[in-house]
Amino acid sequence: MAEGAAVVSAESDGGGDLGTVEPERGVAPIKLQYLTTKEQFHEFLEAKGQEKPSQESELDISGKLYLAPLTTCGNLPFRRICKRFGADVTCGEMAVCTNLLQGQTSEWALLKRHPCEDIFGVQLEGAFPDTMTKCAELLNRTIEVDFVDINVGCPIDLVFKKGGGCALMNRLAKFQQIVRGMNQVLDVPLTVKLRTGVQERVNLAHRLLPDLRDWGAALVTLHGRSREQRYTKLADWQYIEQCVAAARPMPLFGNGDVLSYEDANRALQTGVAGVMIARGALLKPWLFTEIKEQRHWDISSSERLDILRDFTHYGLEHWGSDTQGVEKTRRFLLEWLSFLCRYVPVGLLERLPQRINERPPYYLGRDYLETLMASQKAADWIRISEMLLGPVPPNFVFLPKHKANAYK
Repeated sequence: MAEGAAVVSAESDGGGDLGTVEPERGVAPIKLQYLTTKEQFHEFLEAKGQEKPSQESELDISGKLYLAPLTTCGNLPFRRICKRFGADVTCGEMAVCTNLLQGQTSEWALLKRHPCEDIFGVQLEGAFPDTMTKCAELLNRTIEVDFVDINVGCPIDLVFKKGGGCALMNRLAKFQQIVRGMNQVLDVPLTVKLRTGVQERVNLAHRLLPDLRDWGAALVTLHGRSREQRYTKLADWQYIEQCVAAARPMPLFGNGDVLSYEDANRALQTGVAGVMIARGALLKPWLFTEIKEQRHWDISSSERLDILRDFTHYGLEHWGSDTQGVEKTRRFLLEWLSFLCRYVPVGLLERLPQRINERPPYYLGRDYLETLMASQKAADWIRISEMLLGPVPPNFVFLPKHKANAYK
């Protein structure tokens, strides 16, 4: 047959068409430096198959909206609400590695993922390389996640005094062993969430970021406050901007004080790979929609009640619809209401947007429900919970975890 002649495929259907016409087979003209033998080709693949897959660019969440891991309030039903409003990335509540290793059911429950959470990670807290590595190994075998995050931001004394959370920023040798050890045993990317530092005027993050990159962290989120500062001052986004340069080429997410699409836009101007949202989501979970649609949403009180109703449905589905499940759902709803009451409806503001450090004065809403939702009193939060879950049991007591505004 002449060179370059065509052959008629044997797969011709015998109809009017002559079938698939394809050229006579030759060898694709590959450049010499890439050519190899069949044996070398298979040896190479086999050797590479034994290696741990590269984790570079496995966690590509740049530009996505990341709901922070929130202790108590960042439960699975709440995360479902935020997913509905446009959160892209979610993370389970902080889980203590020693509790997981001891098999505590309540701690393992924190790692549960809902099917709607398409990009989901879990956050671990611990102070020692052996337990953190062992825990990472266990998680790697038992749960399906897209990343594992190390908590280096928790400011509470109980965690700090044991050398975990923020304290790791001052325990470099242990911190390095934890990151390297966990990275070694995980098949998914390892991320880190940290603060600017421990003391108010002593920034440490910019010095740690190049190390974290070298130790194997795939991404870091920086909360723009120190441990000492807590929420007494605004987050330092100027410092976060400095840290973006120190972290390169590792992506850095920024976190702190985002309550409107304008706040998110300003945050992105610092060069961060994306924005993590924490308290902003607790005050108004529809914030994710506002950011994506670049608008202020004057959401009505009945729409807000519908969100709470959905939360209770998700809660009963997650914690159970027996008496115990109802009361657990109620307690988590009340914890969330202690934040929601700080939201001021858009239609009542003289100047937009509301800022996260602006506490609302007493005001009357546009209807009874809007006014009730603005109440700072736990007794009124109870009343809202009773609209959705029925009367509270006798001798019911509620004390929000983040402030002593008790109901007895």
